[in-house]
Amino acid sequence: MFDVLIRNGVVVDGSGGKPFSGDVGVEGDRITLVGTGNGAQAKTEIDAAGRVVCPGFVDCHSHADLTVFREDHDKILAPLVRQGITTFIGGNCGMAMAPLGHVHADAVRQYIEVFTGLDIVHDCPWNTMGQFLDTLDERGVLLNTAVLAPHGLLRLESMGMARRFASDEELEGMARALDQCLEEGAVGLSTGLQYYPGSQSDPRELHRLAQVLKKHEAIFTCHLRSYSATLSKAIDEILEVSRDNGVRGQVSHLFWIPDYGVAGPIMRTIIRQLSRVPERWMPPLPLDGPIGQRVEQVMKSNAAGTRVSIDVMPTTTGFTHLLAFFPPWVLEGATEDIIARMRDPEARKRMKHSIDHGNMKWPHVEGDSWSMNFFKVMGWECSTIMAVATEKNKRYEGMNMMEVAREQNKHPLDAACDLLLEENGHVLVFETMGEPDSALAERSTYAALLHPETFISTDTILMGIGRPSYLFHGCYPKFLGRYVREKRMLPLETAIRKITSLPAEHFGLKNRGKIAEGAFADIVIFDQATIASGANFHEPDRPPVGIDNVFINGKLVVDHGQVTAVARAGKVLRGNN
Repeated sequence: MFDVLIRNGVVVDGSGGKPFSGDVGVEGDRITLVGTGNGAQAKTEIDAAGRVVCPGFVDCHSHADLTVFREDHDKILAPLVRQGITTFIGGNCGMAMAPLGHVHADAVRQYIEVFTGLDIVHDCPWNTMGQFLDTLDERGVLLNTAVLAPHGLLRLESMGMARRFASDEELEGMARALDQCLEEGAVGLSTGLQYYPGSQSDPRELHRLAQVLKKHEAIFTCHLRSYSATLSKAIDEILEVSRDNGVRGQVSHLFWIPDYGVAGPIMRTIIRQLSRVPERWMPPLPLDGPIGQRVEQVMKSNAAGTRVSIDVMPTTTGFTHLLAFFPPWVLEGATEDIIARMRDPEARKRMKHSIDHGNMKWPHVEGDSWSMNFFKVMGWECSTIMAVATEKNKRYEGMNMMEVAREQNKHPLDAACDLLLEENGHVLVFETMGEPDSALAERSTYAALLHPETFISTDTILMGIGRPSYLFHGCYPKFLGRYVREKRMLPLETAIRKITSLPAEHFGLKNRGKIAEGAFADIVIFDQATIASGANFHEPDRPPVGIDNVFINGKLVVDHGQVTAVARAGKVLRGNN
């Protein structure tokens, strides 16, 4: 007898093969029947006539690990499972919740607290990666959880907040720490080369760590050193690490920000005006050429033997912490050093000069050449407040930095510094050059979004505070509803493969991502005629439409669109299994 029998569904099995009519049977946490269940008995039967039955979605670029250890994470992360996500890869962009370090634990703690606002000394009863994963096992997890070792934390533990290349001794310390993380279950290494301190690394550092990855057959993921004028060089960097060391690589959340140089203010004004034009009036401008070239750059390299993939978010609005927009020299030292610079009028003058006159010269590791100088490239309007820590400043959530500055009658740099002072550095922001997710900007994403070999990701930062990205509620329903059903830009079976078996195989997640006998029973049932994101930038927390049921490891966690009271059904997925 089956525990669950899903009858009469349109099975899209994740392989890329054509849909077929059939039944899916589940016993325990595994799929044991794909085909015809005539006469079979089951404890629970679901009639999926007219519905798609497919594998659970694999979100390969998430920060849900910053929340999944919390006792209330079921509630906070419920939007992920409600939209069909059954597995996520956390620890991205060089940032994770472990290891917390010993020698430079203060620097590690400071870095984590900027992202999370947590007091990790009291909130995190672990130190090593293994202890963190054991804690998740003991507490239980809502959905399947895999974690990457964070380059940023490994670097901070080895050399503190130093703004320079690593010595041989420091680099070997990082290599030993990475080896330990992988032994204890991390599925690879993530880097945040656009962020401090990852931005201060050199190729020698990346290649040495890749040698450790090769030993474990683990993956190297990369928030690139640049997503603007030097994007092609930034991609070359990860391609070289992958090729020279024989490791799998991942280009994280590929996007492109045009740098118009001295013409920037004029071009930004034009873009902002055009981005307000409704889609029905937008001329069919082909704007995805720059991204298309970068996708082909990776695919051409793969044809020659590398194993690098790309993930992309179905949005033109990114999100990060406000401090990331500041010159790296501002972020050096302890929290009190950063706060002191924010208060110092002379330091603010230097910051403004760095922003106004900095040139993004490859490799972005010296002086004012950092590539995340978004205030210069996109203008002060680019940053919209996503989340703050105090009630006093909640009213600024949803306002951009220029609007905050006008209200306060300040220069936007002063407004940003003052807000960071009041929030003790804990400010998360969205960034976009024009109107969020305008039809104009969306055109620039098509090449990466629709390529059959790229993945779709959320870049989840769900902390239970502030204004979330609408992708946290409707990333995959938007992808399947808008681009597959409405725009008919790619076949359903190709789209499902991009969000199931393709990322599962690339990240080494065994028996995940397919509807196949013996595979884990991570299953989504949805209505392709109605599936859609109910959310948008201005109303980000509306639930999706068309998701009927979600199973994780054979347990029903979403029933008719509602999260059930089932016990935490996820598993901690270790890379050493």
